[in-house]
Amino acid sequence: MLLWDPIGVSGLPEAKDEHDGYADVGLGMLINENATAEDIAGYLFKIATEDMALSDREMAKLCDRAAEAVVALRSNF
Repeated sequence: MLLWDPIGVSGLPEAKDEHDGYADVGLGMLINENATAEDIAGYLFKIATEDMALSDREMAKLCDRAAEAVVALRSNF
């Protein structure tokens, strides 16, 4: 299940790797920097609002949910 798809391309086969670079950085933050959910949510929010120029009021909630799911993976490492 994809929790962070701010531009809504997860169902498009030609865009299957659209968010890979962001995911790699988020995972690196989790593993190497011991980042918190707030740190990762901030990173995702910055990408969505600054890099993608999105301004949806729900974007912060979307980023928070995705970051919490990423941090929950920490016990697997």
